[in-house]
Amino acid sequence: MQAKLDYIVVEGPIGVGKTSLAKRLAEAFNTDLLLEAADGNPFLESFYRNPSRAALATQLFFLLQRAQQINELSQADMFQPVRIADFLIEKDRLFAELTLDSDELKLYEQVYSHLTLNAPKPDLVIYLQAPVEVLLDRIAKRGITHEQLIEAAYLQRLVEAYTRFFYDYNDSPLLIVNATDINFVDNDADFQLLLEQVRKPNTGIQYFNPAPYNV
Repeated sequence: MQAKLDYIVVEGPIGVGKTSLAKRLAEAFNTDLLLEAADGNPFLESFYRNPSRAALATQLFFLLQRAQQINELSQADMFQPVRIADFLIEKDRLFAELTLDSDELKLYEQVYSHLTLNAPKPDLVIYLQAPVEVLLDRIAKRGITHEQLIEAAYLQRLVEAYTRFFYDYNDSPLLIVNATDINFVDNDADFQLLLEQVRKPNTGIQYFNPAPYNV
């Protein structure tokens, strides 16, 4: 028996592979893909160079961008095949709390409260986890210039923030995946293992900790 899946979200910290996995899932399900398009944020490089100066602009741009995407999704025909996204709008506040000072956070919350957000609830959220040293290695290998400015301390705080966020998350079925030693993107065997798990009926919190695949 397969789970009924109309809307799947892949989440996790920078470098864990959520966008790459979302793309591959969209190919497997032959369906629409909703990406947060970080490269379109004109403030992002400035944020990594000087977080205190560019944090508010960076965060508000992402908030408005994500809100527009979610509203477009909620107005779309949900009878179409499975939709895949690489972000939860609810996690936006996670970054805000991490990067903004108290006055900036108040302004962010005022903007957030005035937005009309009618996000459909995912049928499944896939939360990818990996330690900071693995994330840093993957960030270095993919070679995006401004991402090379990310500091380990910031990434550690982000990993911890994600852990706290999903510890209390109960809005949708949650699949927590240890993505440390496997390659869902380039290794077909790894991806098929995950796909089998995704297609199972999921309720509450499930954990997927596959062993590394050796050729």
